[in-house]
Amino acid sequence: FKATAKPVLIGTAVVGATTMIFSIIMMLTDGLQNTTEVTKLGLTHAPFLLGLITGGAIIYWFSGASMQAVTTGAYRAVEYIKANMKLDATATKASAEDSTRVVQICTEYAQKGMINIFLAVFFSALAFAFVDPYFFIGYLISIAVFGLYQAIFMANAGGAWDNAKKIVEVDLDAKGTPLHDASVVGDTVGDPFKDTSSVALNPVIKFTTLFGLLAVELAVSIGAGPLTHILAVVFFLIAAFFVHRSFYGMRIRRTDDDFVSFDDVPHADDGPAAAAGAGHETSPSSDPRPRRVNPEH
Repeated sequence: FKATAKPVLIGTAVVGATTMIFSIIMMLTDGLQNTTEVTKLGLTHAPFLLGLITGGAIIYWFSGASMQAVTTGAYRAVEYIKANMKLDATATKASAEDSTRVVQICTEYAQKGMINIFLAVFFSALAFAFVDPYFFIGYLISIAVFGLYQAIFMANAGGAWDNAKKIVEVDLDAKGTPLHDASVVGDTVGDPFKDTSSVALNPVIKFTTLFGLLAVELAVSIGAGPLTHILAVVFFLIAAFFVHRSFYGMRIRRTDDDFVSFDDVPHADDGPAAAAGAGHETSPSSDPRPRRVNPEH
């Protein structure tokens, strides 16, 4: 039921977005009576076409940024679990404090990612509204259309991966097999697909169109001039800053412990054979064995 209801809810968001978009169109074209303005709502009008392209880019950026926020929090939680919880056969029940800390880590990174994404969407809507009204209409239409199909795709794909794992575990009774391992990997990706990115596109569509209605009215009231262009550039730079933070600010930083010294790694040729070859140096370029290099050095 949950997997079926998600696309329906996304559809309701698009219905509301369509109403908002048409209200903006009616405002700009004097109720469709101004034929000169109506002709700007076509693919031959460059700002409108560029707005369609930009809206699709924002949707795919949002999908990647939301997945990045979930991934970073998950890796941090795994690091904490490995360092503080014993997962072997002799392990006792984990303490409530450790379990609470894992939930806290996931929550912190989810909130951090949410703030970056929200501010990027907010300021990008402001910037595009001040660029050109018809550019913004194309942007809103693209947000609604791309957002609808991207949300349905992610909800269905995530649900398929989740159901595949259940089939392997219950119907095929294949736990512990390579097939089960593959299904677990698929479910690991599918959960944020269907429970994070797809459902989060619903408020993105609603907020962008609702706030866009107010923003474009403000831009039209100010009128085309230097102030409008300056505000568009300022808001765009702020949005670009948070777009950058949504990826590079959410990356897991490497530490010195992440890098393994080449001399500390045991190799198959260590022993008498290696001693026999003492005094013979192998250049790093001719050594076929892989090594990890600290980029800071």
